[in-house]
Order: sequence, then structure tokens, then C-alpha cells
Amino acid sequence: MWMYPVIKDEAASKAFWADAEKDFEAENPGVDLTIELQPFAKRDEQISAALAANSGPDIALVTPDMAATYLNVGGVLPVDDAIEDADVFYPSTIEAGTFDGEVYGVPIFQNIATNVVNTKVFADAGLDIPTTWDQVLDAAPVLAEQGIAVMDYAGTTEQTLNLSFYPFLWQAGGTVFTEDGTDVAFDSKEGVNALEFLVDLQEMGGLPADSATASITIEGSPWAAGKVGIHTNGLPAEIEPLRTAVGGEGVEVALPFEDEIQATFGNPGLMALTSINKQENREAAYAVLSYLSSKAFQTELSVASGNFSSRTDVPAPGEGADYETLEAALEFAIPGEPNPAARQVMAALAPYVQSALRGELSAEEALSKAADEARGILDRN
Repeated sequence: MWMYPVIKDEAASKAFWADAEKDFEAENPGVDLTIELQPFAKRDEQISAALAANSGPDIALVTPDMAATYLNVGGVLPVDDAIEDADVFYPSTIEAGTFDGEVYGVPIFQNIATNVVNTKVFADAGLDIPTTWDQVLDAAPVLAEQGIAVMDYAGTTEQTLNLSFYPFLWQAGGTVFTEDGTDVAFDSKEGVNALEFLVDLQEMGGLPADSATASITIEGSPWAAGKVGIHTNGLPAEIEPLRTAVGGEGVEVALPFEDEIQATFGNPGLMALTSINKQENREAAYAVLSYLSSKAFQTELSVASGNFSSRTDVPAPGEGADYETLEAALEFAIPGEPNPAARQVMAALAPYVQSALRGELSAEEALSKAADEARGILDRN
């Protein structure tokens, strides 16, 4: 099995997975499990090369779009037989690895992104904290008069759109691809509405001036200067640094915005059974996957990694209001776009979103040009 650093501390990661290997073998004396820790860098290329050579892991940690890509070339196998009760999982984590009615990834943890609010900004302005797009638009000019942006946006093309444009696209009721995955859909009316929302905010001072190119750093950012009301698409690991950056008080985690729907990005880690796995080792692989998806193991992994479990019966990895809200946000999680061309399409779209925020193209023009380029990608795949 190839595992990647979901536990950030290297020594703690090595110890945890060594114990997991021993514990599994103690429960399954007929199976020899080897867990190899690999770096995230070039993970896709590494797994792809192993599949091409038919030499490598029986099981590997993948994302939903990686599972879709490998399925497209026959690189992963169904894992339905390893899941004893799919109803104990958050539905989105199972759906993320489901293609053509079969499951190709056992979810073992999930990330979640949501809003983080500097409550002092809104209290000082006599405003309620906005929860909908309309409320954001109403609050924006009031705060802009004080030199404060109602929210931030990381427009750099180095940022994944899963944590920038896509949550707004989903909130507008749009999708990146059509339901059958054969065409893009982000140039729809919903997509234009999402991008126009961001452009309108930019023009009225509702976003920091550098949002089109802004990175995801906290130190030296408008947020740290107290000039942003809401940090959008914040990850759990960012909460305490965000709180510290503004003095340690008045920072709360909030649910994602709502427009047509309420939605945010939440990506599960999937354990995929690769085509390298031999038939004579199939039952052993299922046993490993069943162990990794168990309540006991996922409880231990959640505490060690700080990630939420993919199971509804495993408690949050911490206590307090932050974790209560993060756990509630899981209900609105969308696991990205599990399409073999997802990363290529994202790379094509990102510069056009940036162009619209810079005022170089209208929202409709930007998405139309991006869609033309993305359709060329789909035609070549």
C-alpha cells in the first residue's frame, strides 16, 4: 500500500502507519501488509508510471479526479465488496469515488473548506455577518467606505479553483462539466452569474485590490491588516493562524455562502485498488480496505491527522465551536469534479477567471473563451 503524508509530522506519520501495519497483521495473520510512505510531489506521475509498468502498489491513496483518470485507462478496480455498510459514510465521500454505479475508492478521511469571519469588522460597522450572496453585496459598499473588503479571494493561477472559483460556481447552481462528463458547463448562465458576482464585488471594493493575483498567504495579507471581513474557503489548518494574525479574538468559523444552493469544497481521500492487484491477493486487499474504513481505524486517523473522518459515526478531530461548525459544513461539501480532464480544464479556466477580475474581459467573454479551450482539451482526451 502507498500512503502519503496526511499526517504532517513526519515522525508521527511513520509511527502511526507502522502501528497500523502491525495492528492489521495481528487481526489478519494470513496477510502480509507493507505500507510504504511516499511524498505528495509528483504523486500522479508516480502512480501512473506504476500502473503502466504493472508494478507497484495494490492499494494507493488517490483523489476523486485521479480515480476517474485511472479508471479511464483500466488502472483501478471496483471496491464495493470491501465496504460493509455504505450508509455509515457521508454520502458525498462515497459518491466521489462512484462511477457507472460501482465504487472505485474507499474513503478514509475528508477535508472541508468554509468561511472564517473577523466578527469585529462587522460589529464595528453595525452589520450582521452575511450568509448569502445578496447579503455580501449589501455589506460590501458599507465596508468599502471604511477601506475594508467584505471578503477575500485568492485569484492566483497557482491556487486550485476548488478553493477559489468553483465553490461560487456551485453556489450559483452551476457545474464544471455536464452530467455525463462529455462537455464543460461552466460557461452556463450559472457560471456567468458566479463570475459576475466576483467581478461586481471587485468593482465596488468588496474584494482586496489585488484579488486577481492574490496568493493564499496570511502574513502580510489584507486579512492580517484587519482589512477583510471574511476569509473564504478556509481550511481547518488555517483557522488558528488566521485568528492569531488579527490578535487572537473575534474570529469565528461560519458555514459556506448560499445563493441558489449552499455549497463548499470538501475532498475525500480515497483508497483505490489498482489493476496491479493480482486475483490471488484480492481478498487480502479487500481485508485491508475494510480495516481502513472501520470506525476504530478512522477514529485513530482523524485524531492523528486532524482531518475529519469519512464516516458519520466518528467524532470530529477536536472540540469546540470551530469543529462544530466545520462538521456542520460537511453537509454542504462537494468533492471537486471527478473527471479525467478535471486538472487540464482547471488549468485552462483559471487564467480567464483572472482576466475577468482584472477587467480585461467580461465574465461572459472570459468563460466563453475558456470553454472553447476546454472543449479542445476534451476532444483530445
